[in-house]
Amino acid sequence: MRIDIITVLPELLASPFEHSIMKRAQSRGLLEVHLHNPRDYTPYKQGQVDDYQFGGGAGMVMMPEPLAILLDKLKAERTYDEVIFMTPDGVLFNQKAANTLSLKENIIIICGHYKGIDDRIRQHYVTMEISIGDYVLSGGELAAAVVVDAVGRIIPGVLNDETSALFDSFQDGMLAPPVYTRPADFRGWPVPDILLCGDPKKIDDWRQEQSIKRTGERRPELLKDM
Repeated sequence: MRIDIITVLPELLASPFEHSIMKRAQSRGLLEVHLHNPRDYTPYKQGQVDDYQFGGGAGMVMMPEPLAILLDKLKAERTYDEVIFMTPDGVLFNQKAANTLSLKENIIIICGHYKGIDDRIRQHYVTMEISIGDYVLSGGELAAAVVVDAVGRIIPGVLNDETSALFDSFQDGMLAPPVYTRPADFRGWPVPDILLCGDPKKIDDWRQEQSIKRTGERRPELLKDM
């Protein structure tokens, strides 16, 4: 899978993809992440990529030309399944969306900045708009990192134990059950006996019960959708 990220702050995104699971995914050749700065493609002097908005108002807007030139270049080199714009007014990102995107071959992610991007880019290039929550960040970079991490980790072959992702929260529409590790008794706080019984069927049933219980307590609206 190849992900091209358009950002005016590529240095902000370097670190998240150089460690842990994202690093492993790339070293195994299962994921490619390429960062592109629209300042390198702008026809304006001094790398200008933003300007005042028509009609007045506070905040600068990313200009259409630098983005369009870069997008045209990328799309001339390969076919993209999605061109995604990270924006607070997009569709709320969830595990189902991550699963769907993990099956794609090539995607572009545009990181907004300042007041956002010229709406003509949204109308003529963007195929999907994603939000990671009902709040506003300084730019789309951190949101893009969230999406890439959520998508990249479930690409087949990335995780050492491929069944691990199947039991993550939200994969089955519910929250994950509690987990424990050694020691079996820590400061007088014991691990539930069922987890030490050695019966996989009983353990699976307990985990399912705990998953339903935790979902009902913390995110009851998820159970209504099932």
